Amino acid sequence: MFKIFKRLTAKELSMIVLAVIFVCLNVYLNLKIPDYMSDIITLLSTKGTKASDIFAWNTDAPGMRMLLMSFAGFMASVVVSFLAARTASSFTTRLRDDIFHQVLDFSDAEIKKFSIPSLLTRTTNDITQLQMALTMGLQVITQGPIMAIWAITKIADKNGNWLLALLVAVAVIAILMLFLLIMVMPKQRLIQTLTDKLNSVTRESLTGIRVVRAYNAESYQEDKFEKANTDLTQNNLFIGRSFALLTPVMTAVSSGLTLAIYWIGAHLIEDVKIPTDPTKIAGAMEDKVHLFSDMVVYSSYAMQVVMGFMMMMVVFFLLPRAVVAAGRINEVLDTQSSVSYPEYSSEKPKEVGTVEFEDVSFRYSETSEPVLEHVSFKAKKGDTVALIGSTGSGKSTLVNLIPRFYDATQGTIKVDGVDVRYYDHETLHNIVGYIPQKAVLFSGDITSNMTMGTSNNSPLDDAKIWEALELAQGKDFVENKEGQLKAEVAQAGSNFSGGQKQRLAIARALARKPEILIFDDSFSALDYKTDRKLRQELAEKTQDMTKLIVAQRISTIMDADQILVLDKGKVVGQGTHEELLANNEVYQEIAYSQLSKEELEDGK
Repeated sequence: MFKIFKRLTAKELSMIVLAVIFVCLNVYLNLKIPDYMSDIITLLSTKGTKASDIFAWNTDAPGMRMLLMSFAGFMASVVVSFLAARTASSFTTRLRDDIFHQVLDFSDAEIKKFSIPSLLTRTTNDITQLQMALTMGLQVITQGPIMAIWAITKIADKNGNWLLALLVAVAVIAILMLFLLIMVMPKQRLIQTLTDKLNSVTRESLTGIRVVRAYNAESYQEDKFEKANTDLTQNNLFIGRSFALLTPVMTAVSSGLTLAIYWIGAHLIEDVKIPTDPTKIAGAMEDKVHLFSDMVVYSSYAMQVVMGFMMMMVVFFLLPRAVVAAGRINEVLDTQSSVSYPEYSSEKPKEVGTVEFEDVSFRYSETSEPVLEHVSFKAKKGDTVALIGSTGSGKSTLVNLIPRFYDATQGTIKVDGVDVRYYDHETLHNIVGYIPQKAVLFSGDITSNMTMGTSNNSPLDDAKIWEALELAQGKDFVENKEGQLKAEVAQAGSNFSGGQKQRLAIARALARKPEILIFDDSFSALDYKTDRKLRQELAEKTQDMTKLIVAQRISTIMDADQILVLDKGKVVGQGTHEELLANNEVYQEIAYSQLSKEELEDGK
């Protein structure tokens, strides 16, 4: 908790200090009111007192002073509320921004470590918990201890019987606080984890709603959701029921304490005997009035003590969640990406459009099995290098190492003759264009999706966009869309088919004019005719671009200058289509499972 508050700026810290000063002022003003109540009682017991003596439009009257003190206390509370809300909002806004930028810098390894639902919860719910704790903390958690301690010091030297009654009330409150500390705080710590789980199940169900319906798995998903929801609900119910004890217990304590003070006060007043000597009667009556005045004042201060402890109870409701939330936020902010970029490229490119792997191996963690082992090859400018192999052979992992979504655990990867680790982020990603396995579109319109980011070809005008769309075989369907380039794109491109999304993603990469293009199984949703036309256009119009293609179809890669055959992370074949078809068993098995011998030999 303290670690995350180190991120507070000097301005925010000054507002916190100012808020605490106004909290102390508010407590002081509230604790002055009982003193004026004592003065009013004294005046009421004095013969000849008029109403104007109690309340008059001057600051000498105790009633007027009470009113002014109450108004001043109200204004102090307003100032504290304003400062608390302003500080909390400013701090959490910046914190949310820091988390977002930190997550954007994460590699795929860190994203998988935390999981997307958990990162969303940390960015929203956890920061909200922290904001509530900071807002309430400056108003209530700070005020409670100050009020309780200050009020006790005001009445500690009063009658011992009254003090004993107050101590009994404080002991009852302390027992309740101990119960909340032991029984409830551990449950509070579970809430964020259970919320993560509920978000995960909900997101999974909504994302895969078509599959759920296709397999009649509604009841299965409902059971998963029911369990996650029940766990969270039961946890919240236990916490809610425990805190439900607060109101009746605190009401009983405050009422019981008031009753005890007045009961003790009644006996103390009764013990003051009226003397038979007429000259001493006035003195005895004055003692009775004095005791009555002390009783009213003591009762008021005692209620302030109880109120202070009630405020401290808020700590047990907000603090555990805030501590857990702060820990989870710190975990994200303290996690450094396993892939770090230098601020500036330390070496200038020595070649153009080349990709070279030198004895590259990769594993996702130190204890996991290697995904790639001792891979070596070189793609020259304008070459088309294809990767093929069975599912899980490491094809996508291999191409993901080039734009540094992960870093190789062994060996060197060079782009334009320079180790990719020596490039700054912007330079590397201007050289390398990447089309992922699953096409990603963002909400907005077609133009905003095509022009996002910066590249070698920025800024993009409509003519350049249409050129890229035509090359990617996407011009026809875009022209038929209402608004054409301004046609709406829903979140995740849900209003486009899989093939349309892939062609838009390919066009977006082509429009950037990179030196190297990576197609990570980016033709899978295209029909054979579109696939063939697209490859022909790429061969004719992107001769200067180096292309690395991950594919499942033999027909997509038959014309490649170099084909790598992967099996269990190892390169088991390397050459042209004709060479591999003649002497590589793995390639032959894949090829003959898709095309006839005649089709393969004709190359059509």
